[in-house]
Amino acid sequence: MFERIENWWRRPAGIREVLTLALPLVVSTLSWTLMIFTDRVFLVRYSQNAVAAALPAGMLAFVVICFPLGVATYVNTFVAQYQGAKRPERIGPVVWQALFIGFLSIPLAIATIPFAPALFQAAGHAPEIAALEIDYYQAICWGQGAIVVSAALSAFFTGRGDVRTVMIVDSFAALVNVVLDYAWIFGHWGFPEMGAAGAAWATTVATLIRAAIYLALWFRPEYRQPFRTVAGCRFDRQLFGRLLWFGFPNGMQYLFEVGAFSVYLLLVGQLGAQELAASNLAFNVNSLAFMPVYGIGIATGTLVGQHLGENRADLAARGTWSAFTIAAGLMALVGSLYVLAPEWLLAAYESEVARESFAELRELTTVLLRFVAFYCLFDAMNVIFSAAIKGAGDTRFVLVTTLAASALPVVMTWVGVKILGYGLLWAWVSVTAWVCLLGVMFLLRFVQGRWCTMRVIEQAAETLLELPSIQRSVEHVRPALENSFRSSEAEA
Repeated sequence: MFERIENWWRRPAGIREVLTLALPLVVSTLSWTLMIFTDRVFLVRYSQNAVAAALPAGMLAFVVICFPLGVATYVNTFVAQYQGAKRPERIGPVVWQALFIGFLSIPLAIATIPFAPALFQAAGHAPEIAALEIDYYQAICWGQGAIVVSAALSAFFTGRGDVRTVMIVDSFAALVNVVLDYAWIFGHWGFPEMGAAGAAWATTVATLIRAAIYLALWFRPEYRQPFRTVAGCRFDRQLFGRLLWFGFPNGMQYLFEVGAFSVYLLLVGQLGAQELAASNLAFNVNSLAFMPVYGIGIATGTLVGQHLGENRADLAARGTWSAFTIAAGLMALVGSLYVLAPEWLLAAYESEVARESFAELRELTTVLLRFVAFYCLFDAMNVIFSAAIKGAGDTRFVLVTTLAASALPVVMTWVGVKILGYGLLWAWVSVTAWVCLLGVMFLLRFVQGRWCTMRVIEQAAETLLELPSIQRSVEHVRPALENSFRSSEAEA
């Protein structure tokens, strides 16, 4: 029995290999999660209107860069497959194509700032909340383009497996954000007291610092020759076209998912400030589990890309199941806290000043966390299996599935709230159904196994059938996929 457990741990693409790659990414994403968590804690202590305004305004600002971010982020798959295929000279040029997209997104985000008043006044929120949403949106948009630039540059490190660098840079930027949050929200250390807008400016400054650090690392001398990080600085129509061909569905997935979620939040906001604040807190608490799983998802996409670049689809499949085992265990642990000890998770948001007004908000948020506990395992399926098939290049299926499913929470919530007169619980039934549907669809697509023969790097299609290792993988990976989760449980 111990030998089988040791094999399950030590084998290629097993738990140890996944954890080695995933843990620094989990720390990286968790640092930003703690930053957002701290941000919301400060805001709820400042005022409930401030925390109610932050999430809708932040999500709409994120919508602006969703498409370029999705395309730029997908360069991670190219880097991973080039790394696995031992073609480092192609890595610098393809990252430059993503960087060009990032540079173009900077003026795109800034150009939307004048439209903020009309946008939030039309949302139907209370005037005092709409005013805070406008301030938050206009401040945070100055740094949104830098998020895309950072995503392209961080892919250079994650795609090659250098996740420690990403962990250090992202954690430092998150720490800067937390310190500036405290100073700018409450007006400490000579900073003006700006409330919600102060939180947005803190995020903007930290994001710009993060991008600057990545740029400095990108131009280091040791990367210039092997990866062509300087010589590759030119527009490559063919390479840009490949990135856009495979990255376009990924960008559209980001756009439709975040867009649908933003519209959903605007509908929830029409139910009242208390309902919107409780939803914001529930989603914020959920990020403590979701963002580490998202880090595991990045590791999954990287592993799949690297092993497919080596023409080892069997190891790509095994690594995905190993990643899902870790993610599911994490979600089960945190999900149990949502049900059994929600007061522990919400205690940090309570202040002596707002203790009486927070009691009702805490009670409502506790109910919403039960919905989160129900769908969190499906959320892990969504993240891990979508990352796996995108790591192979199966982005068209991801786009079609997202387009079909994204209307669900919006339509269900709109019909329930506007026509049938239902309240907040119906809105959360809608978002729960959405997450569960996505998780099941991506699991079924992964088990189907078509992704095993897909590649994003050039010339893969011509050489695919000539490689004996790929032929063996294609012949055997599908039955392995169908039985691997069951066998993994038996080994454990």
